[in-house]
Amino acid sequence: MWHRCAVSNSGFSFEITAELGGDTGSRAGKSGDGSGGWPGGGSGMSRAGGLGGTGAGGWVGGRAGVITTPHGVIRTPAFVPVATAAAVKGVTPERMADLGAQALLANAYHLYLRPGHGIVARAGGLSQFMNWPGPTFTDSGGFQVLSLGSGFKKVLAMETAGLGPEAVIAPRQSRMAQVDDDGVTFRSHLDGSLHRFTPEVSMRVQHAIGADILFAFDECTTLMNTRQYQERSVERTLAWAGRCLAEVARLEAADGRTQALYGVVQGAQYEDLRRQAAGDLARLEVDGRRFDGFGIGGALEKQNLAQIVAWVCAELPADRPRHLLGISEVDDLFAAVEAGADTFDCVAPARAARHGAVYTPNGRYNVKRAAYKADFGPLSAECDCYTCASYNRAYVHHLLRANELLGYTLATIHNERFIVRLVDSMREAIEAGGTAFDRLRDDFLNRYFNH
Repeated sequence: MWHRCAVSNSGFSFEITAELGGDTGSRAGKSGDGSGGWPGGGSGMSRAGGLGGTGAGGWVGGRAGVITTPHGVIRTPAFVPVATAAAVKGVTPERMADLGAQALLANAYHLYLRPGHGIVARAGGLSQFMNWPGPTFTDSGGFQVLSLGSGFKKVLAMETAGLGPEAVIAPRQSRMAQVDDDGVTFRSHLDGSLHRFTPEVSMRVQHAIGADILFAFDECTTLMNTRQYQERSVERTLAWAGRCLAEVARLEAADGRTQALYGVVQGAQYEDLRRQAAGDLARLEVDGRRFDGFGIGGALEKQNLAQIVAWVCAELPADRPRHLLGISEVDDLFAAVEAGADTFDCVAPARAARHGAVYTPNGRYNVKRAAYKADFGPLSAECDCYTCASYNRAYVHHLLRANELLGYTLATIHNERFIVRLVDSMREAIEAGGTAFDRLRDDFLNRYFNH
């Protein structure tokens, strides 16, 4: 067991409490103890030490830790449920706390458009507005401006098979978002009204919303953008990052209220761009302000996720936390934790629940199917959530088939608890040491995908 603590500003710190393999298992040149491999990566792939060297602080690979914020601590690795518009759809903040969520992530784009960041500020900030006592994150809005604002898919493609450029970037179509070096002009997906986001505007909006952890405004590209465009985008995101740091320093000096700021690493599937972006953000300091942690963003091909996270983590200082944006598939979570990511967020557990998809240790099933109409067992016999303790499959099946909102609530509680609990078990396995994480990963994934 070893400890490293970085205090970046008042009320925010990060401490590493354990790492995969113990004190030497993930030092430079180490590739683990030979047991297990990367989930989905085939044989011969080792831990992050064998996937790209050591981190800037001398460490790389999975670790457990504690993020301390003004509203409490986050024990990592941790899954952070998404409360896009200051709410997890259909579930009260009190119930989210009951199911084990340590923090929630809201979105600056959505709160800016409705009800307006000024309203949230007047309510006393995000935590008080939504009656959530724990830590909070806000995404910068960059992803939503470029995806929702463009009028295309809500989720950028993680694979390009069967897609042409017109399906993703639509260069000849009328777009609802236009990017330039200063920022992004976009039309609201709600009413078509015209808006302008710059790095400074995003920081002012997030500062007003008042989350504990903010993300720098970045340009989120797709896998269909050219290599040349990805290069320009990485340069633009770095320039925007410097402007975000400067604006946050100005805002903090003006009102004395500090918040943690994460820089966002882009670079698509290119190793050199990912490493360049991570290193540049790690070294960046403006007006005495540096990034308190880092987000790993952009569209990723699923089969390359672990490798990309390892590239990025190899360039980042180990004493600052890393957040992987928009990931919740179980194999992706294992791979990313093992590669060095600390926290994660994704809308998928709640979205899947609203469509009847239920997570269990034996894989996913759809409770809306006719087979569950008269099934009076819990959604999962091994689950300790409120839904499984109080309701049965037949009832949830009925609610969802009847489009009753309670069905969305009960299924979402279950799925969010499943993912929160899974990542908690990864943290406990890292803390246990030895081969505990390898056993957990191999046993869980074998059962989940092969039952």
